[in-house]
Amino acid sequence: MPPFVGSNPLSYGFRHENNNNMDSDSNIVTIDVGGHLFQTTKQTLNQAGSKSLFSTISSNDSIPFIDRDPEIFSILLSLLRTGNLPSKAKNFDIQDLIFEAKFYGVEQLILNSQSNPSQFEPFDLEKSLLLPLTGRDSPTAISTTQNGSVQVAHGCKITSFDWSLKRKSTILTLFPAIDSMLCLNSRTVAVGATDFSGLQVLDLVKGSVKKNLNWENVTKSGSTVQAIGSSGEFLFTSFESSRRNSNCIMVYDVNDDFKPVTKIGHYEIFGAQLDSAIPATKLRWLPSHNLLMSAGSHSGPSGVLGNIKFWDLRSGNTVWEIKENVDCFSDITVSDCLSGIFKVGVHSGEVFLADLRNIGSENTWICLGDQRKVTNGKKEGSGCKIESHGNQVFCTKGGNVELWSEVLIDGSIKGKFGSEDRVFRKNYMGRAKDFCGNRITHFSFGGNRMFVTRKDQQFVEVWQSSIRGF
Repeated sequence: MPPFVGSNPLSYGFRHENNNNMDSDSNIVTIDVGGHLFQTTKQTLNQAGSKSLFSTISSNDSIPFIDRDPEIFSILLSLLRTGNLPSKAKNFDIQDLIFEAKFYGVEQLILNSQSNPSQFEPFDLEKSLLLPLTGRDSPTAISTTQNGSVQVAHGCKITSFDWSLKRKSTILTLFPAIDSMLCLNSRTVAVGATDFSGLQVLDLVKGSVKKNLNWENVTKSGSTVQAIGSSGEFLFTSFESSRRNSNCIMVYDVNDDFKPVTKIGHYEIFGAQLDSAIPATKLRWLPSHNLLMSAGSHSGPSGVLGNIKFWDLRSGNTVWEIKENVDCFSDITVSDCLSGIFKVGVHSGEVFLADLRNIGSENTWICLGDQRKVTNGKKEGSGCKIESHGNQVFCTKGGNVELWSEVLIDGSIKGKFGSEDRVFRKNYMGRAKDFCGNRITHFSFGGNRMFVTRKDQQFVEVWQSSIRGF
């Protein structure tokens, strides 16, 4: 609700002139802001919503005078017209825009413009901001929300930045260190550690524990968290027993006080092959197929082995399994938009694709890079991270980020994949000088931003479009 409601509008610098604002049949509205006249349409003003000051203006027959900054008003008017902030908005501090937007009752429109994924320009990203963290601990986990807010775990602390990145808060947790973290909404996160038992659901505003979740195997030993995932409706947690002789994936109902729904992938190492009981260290929900992807790997005498499984929650069975024994993944992700699984090989450091349209295929992986590196045994992909966002795949190599995009040729997707062709082209993201830094340890996407952390550094890099970002 705009701030003048229930008060005398004159106290907020808002008054009506005697001049006619519009003819009875006209759709044009004239507004005087700080001595500058603006003209627009009723439809544009009504984009602000019925509870905004703009809506009140559109229903008046006289020219209103508003004693506010005309330059910022022009930015907000442009926001109403296009749904996006104009490039000149970069000349103003985001807090000034938010303050004025609150006066007019359109703060939510600024939030939407800054968190709109369609405004994410992967080929135009630049490092625009550094978010400092309290203390000497480097980030160990990072998670974001759709509106562009970000939570960072460092040591026993979690530091949160709101969508404007101007408001910052830090809470202490009961974990000496946090290895896994997932934002469930702007004020709630799920956290766990590989060396300390239990999963905790935290209220970031109150700094308190909302729920403690645990899994016990047949020996009743504690369990540590290896990975966390979510479908919106369900929370998925990969647990491994403290003795490391069993593991499973627990499914909790987010909307029913995190009550357990089911358990899948329960493995006991006793009498089983070691590679059949690898705990999942990555969980991703695939909405188009209603499947949960779990992936895990371990290093042994025969090299790095792993498995990737797709689970049907209703039956609790796997519908597709990929065993990794040649150039096992260093990291892996799945993309609905690109209908594919993407991994970075631990030996080659190259990016591979498995087409989801060919679920169950024997010849699963296609190397998008240099196939000759697959058997080099050098572990060039160790420490590399890979994630998908929209129609792109991002893969870190040391301090650099590779950006992979699918190429359309003659209206179709080209490349060798059975009878179909697909081609992906590699680019390097951002400017070369922006990558002069330590190895990238984590990155995540929120709204139209990319957040990056590096080894031994106590801050978070914010990457945004050079046109739209602040």
